Amino acid sequence: MAISRRKAPGTAGAADEALPSAAPVPFAMTTPVRVARIGLKARDAEMLAEYYRDVVGLREMARRGASIVLGAGDRELMEIEQFSAARPDDPRSAGLYHTAFLLPTRGDLARWSRRAIDKQLPVSGAADHKVSEAIYLTDPEGNGIEIYADRPHDQWQWNGDRVTMSPDLLDVCNLLGVIQREGGEWDGAPQNTMIGHVNLRVGNAQEAETFWHNELGFETVQTYGDRAVFMSTGRYHHHIAANAWQSTGAGKRDMDRTGLSWVELEDTRGGNDSTFVDPWGNVVNTIRTKA
Repeated sequence: MAISRRKAPGTAGAADEALPSAAPVPFAMTTPVRVARIGLKARDAEMLAEYYRDVVGLREMARRGASIVLGAGDRELMEIEQFSAARPDDPRSAGLYHTAFLLPTRGDLARWSRRAIDKQLPVSGAADHKVSEAIYLTDPEGNGIEIYADRPHDQWQWNGDRVTMSPDLLDVCNLLGVIQREGGEWDGAPQNTMIGHVNLRVGNAQEAETFWHNELGFETVQTYGDRAVFMSTGRYHHHIAANAWQSTGAGKRDMDRTGLSWVELEDTRGGNDSTFVDPWGNVVNTIRTKA
């Protein structure tokens, strides 16, 4: 479907104050561990890179061998590797569910949404998650994408160590009302755009939870039944999700398919750079960095 102003009628309310024009540092960028980059394997890296430039607003930052590096501002965000012989990704297998690009402000999301409407971009969904507002797409090789903006983290509702999230309908008209106050047009992903979280397909969400707790020190912040778990550090609403919605019982990932190659995390907690592999073959690299 194409995103439409008519999908969720409403008017801008007093609670949605205009945000400052300077891009703030997202809360997700200040936590002990955060997502740095993601690697994808593609049958047509040039075509896929063009999609992420045009639709997501990333810019080409480098070429490394058979890979195209894309990012925003001065931050690398993704590396797309040419793998012509790869078979298409299987959504029933382990791998990538979606990459979630976090924009610095609600105004940025509004301007991106305005452009998406004008270009009639096909989207697969839109939601108000209470902690964030999000729009979902699928790239030409079947990789899921989320474009989102967080609500202020001091407004998130917690019940002990569990954060309240929901899949409510996104009020698109209310979101677009930000443009009336701030003005401006979408001009590509701004400085401080980052990958806020990655959602992985796994064969068993509870087994994934154990892996992320024991190997990487993440904390569970929400679960949905026994088929999805959301985890983070520093009380972010989630840096990593793992779900078995389509992939229950999946075994090891076939590395000769397109899709996820690796996830890279920045870790400020000390130690050495490391590589971890979850029970389904999803590769997680950690890069040690200063807080």
